[in-house]
Amino acid sequence: MPIEREQVLHVARLARLAIPEDEVGRIQSELGAILEAVSKVAELDLADVPPTSHPLAVVNVWDEDEPRPSLSREQALANAPDPLEGAFRVPSAG
Repeated sequence: MPIEREQVLHVARLARLAIPEDEVGRIQSELGAILEAVSKVAELDLADVPPTSHPLAVVNVWDEDEPRPSLSREQALANAPDPLEGAFRVPSAG
């Protein structure tokens, strides 16, 4: 399934990825191959296959939630490049 150059750039923008101009063509080709492989699923007769959220049985393996010591706010933000008011600052979407 061919994907247009503009679509590659749009997806990169949404994912906040900076794609060098010389790599756009390669990524366009790779995404096209991925979409082609995924589109083959549409060719399958899945009428008798029940909808599932997971292919295997999911078992809860989590421990009980119990309070325990953790990092202080200062320790957690120690390597943050630009914290703001005791929180991580992230770029705005846009």
